[in-house]
Amino acid sequence: MKGKKIILGVTGGIAVYKSLELVRRFKKMGNEVKVVMTKAATEFVTPLSFETLSGNSVYYNLFGEVKSWEMEHITMASWGDVLLIAPATANIIGKYANGISDDALSTLLLSFKGQVFIAPAMNENMYLNPVVQENIKRLKKKGVRFVEPEKGALACGTEGMGRLADLKIIEMAVDDYFKEQENLRGIKILINAGPTREFIDPTRFISNPSSGKMGYAIAEKAISRGADVVLISGPTNLVTPDGVKLKKVISAQEMFKVMKKYHKNSDVVIFTAAVSDFRPISVAKEKIKKEESLDSINLVRNSDIAEELGKEKGKKIHIGFAAETENIIENAKKKLKKKNFDLIVVNDVTVKGSGFESDENIVTLISKKGEIIELGKMRKLEIADVVLDRIKELIAKN
Repeated sequence: MKGKKIILGVTGGIAVYKSLELVRRFKKMGNEVKVVMTKAATEFVTPLSFETLSGNSVYYNLFGEVKSWEMEHITMASWGDVLLIAPATANIIGKYANGISDDALSTLLLSFKGQVFIAPAMNENMYLNPVVQENIKRLKKKGVRFVEPEKGALACGTEGMGRLADLKIIEMAVDDYFKEQENLRGIKILINAGPTREFIDPTRFISNPSSGKMGYAIAEKAISRGADVVLISGPTNLVTPDGVKLKKVISAQEMFKVMKKYHKNSDVVIFTAAVSDFRPISVAKEKIKKEESLDSINLVRNSDIAEELGKEKGKKIHIGFAAETENIIENAKKKLKKKNFDLIVVNDVTVKGSGFESDENIVTLISKKGEIIELGKMRKLEIADVVLDRIKELIAKN
């Protein structure tokens, strides 16, 4: 994100001081920022602080004394590429949802025709109040994008939902919007995600701890960039990103069958699923009782989905993911070659805070040409962006 015009709306709350850092971040990336404040916001941070960081005069008093920038606020609604309100109180959300304009920010909101982002910050009881939630729901239906608050310590001394989202997440939300117009529009991406289950009897199965978060994160980011996304998912508790075509499966054999169906018409295939390598030769028709003797389970190997589809790859781009516990790079390189990947993303699942159920990973990217890129600890959504950036490069070279 560079060269964009961002209007930052700031409302009254202790989180206002964090908005100063948002201005600094956006400016550092090469964007222009103009700030609009409510009167309550000026009680926490002075307009001068925002003017100093943004390099622009701050608009906060609808009926103030004449200043050189007062004519500019008339055209500000058509100036900005996006309008971001962070922090956003229940008050400004309610005004916007109900068409009230009685100050500088609410007036601008009703006249702004571009994309609006809202990052709420308030007490948990206020945030969860049915009236506030109804206002949020109404605005979402109108296309307003919300950067949901986090659970944590609140200014009132309690712990709960309502803390302003991490600034990096807010920044990513705005960045994603600008990327939507860019690189993957019209590209057909097939992704598999989550675990598979291989049943022993009607109530027991062989599986693994995969949460599916990495695959779902890539699907979410890919759809935001304009791609056509089909997600083949094993059993998870995750919400399907809007716009993604979801196909649910249970076993490795079922996943292979559905993957083969969609592989033919895909441009890019991303293998993030933790597919079971083996399945029982036979499945008991009834639940195996504790009293029954079960000394062993006879297993048969499942087809390697990535390897088999790699034989039919053609000009498609195949991206692999691997979870390793030893000889990380060596094992990843072997899989890269064996499965005909263009790029493999390997994760050391023995590292604390990085692995199946975590929201973060520490991964290494290895290309077909042998390029090795080690990424620090990153959120899976951030890793998804890195991977999609590499896919964009690969598409350009094809």
